[in-house]
Amino acid sequence: MTTTEAVSPAAAPRDHDLGSGGRGRAQTIVPGLAVAFVVAVAATLLGRQVPVIGGPVFGILIGMAVATAIPVLRHDRWTPGYGFAAKPVLQLSIVVLGTGLSLQQVVKVGTSSLPIMFGTLAVALGGAWIIGRLLGLDSDTRTLIGVGTGICGASAIAAVTAVIKPKERDVAYAIGTIFTFNIAAVLLFPPIGHLIGLTGQSFGLWSGTAINDTSSVVAAAYSFGSNAGPYAIVVKLTRSLMIIPIVMGLALLKARHERKQGADTGSLKWKQVVPLFLIGFVLAAAADTVGLIPGSWHPHLSDLGTFLITFALAGIGLGLRFAQMRKAGPRPLIMGGILWICVATTSLGLQALTGKL
Repeated sequence: MTTTEAVSPAAAPRDHDLGSGGRGRAQTIVPGLAVAFVVAVAATLLGRQVPVIGGPVFGILIGMAVATAIPVLRHDRWTPGYGFAAKPVLQLSIVVLGTGLSLQQVVKVGTSSLPIMFGTLAVALGGAWIIGRLLGLDSDTRTLIGVGTGICGASAIAAVTAVIKPKERDVAYAIGTIFTFNIAAVLLFPPIGHLIGLTGQSFGLWSGTAINDTSSVVAAAYSFGSNAGPYAIVVKLTRSLMIIPIVMGLALLKARHERKQGADTGSLKWKQVVPLFLIGFVLAAAADTVGLIPGSWHPHLSDLGTFLITFALAGIGLGLRFAQMRKAGPRPLIMGGILWICVATTSLGLQALTGKL
């Protein structure tokens, strides 16, 4: 493989690298992992300066830019470390983020808000399947954009990526699409909310169910004012819980598909249906629910979780190439735009039907 060829961040270490056991593996992954770490630090610092975009998105963008500008970083000696960042680190980030998601928050928002969350999620996932097929997008791209739009942006994409193992370019399409409409939502939602006369609670419910990433939900809700921010955060965190059944369902479907494709006809292993990182996520949220995690730890754990997901996306970005993204053309962006509009209007429509506007 030449240094000008596209490489995969998930590429496995070569056999001779692993021959000396754990030490050999560590030496194999350290170079690429170190590069991903440096990119993640830079992305985190930049994300603090531009919180509307956030560190995770900067992670994948800077990673792509660095790998493009420095050809030697595209050599296969770096890819095992990129792959370690893109998989184990990614899974660890999901577990850590679970510590800030108390299961009691579902009760706090009240059952009256659940129909709106379920409705927008159904529109996002169903719309992704229908619109994506009409546009000729592959299954993984449709799934990633659908869950990113319907649940929690880059975090949902990261969780699903750990299960379905899509191509790196599909992750890039999804991240780029979500990023584009996060920015649009932050700029457009507050003035539209004031124009149509939304209250703080109704705007919080709208932004919490119709904007992708948590950082963008917070930015839009606090820009709107009228105490929309706290309500939007609770709605958004509750919405994030939907990633649990979605990831479990996708894990089950993938396991069944792999069994049909392979020669092994044995019974389905529980690890294929319920990934270990998802169990860790639920246990972390449960620990927070029962008070095992001190409140003073929450800001630090949130920062750590965000950094780890930035670290993971930096690894993915370092293995991506802008040329790969250009091959997709405008179709992922068109799909994301249609889904974004459908989810936003569905949220408002369901609020009107339930008397919340």
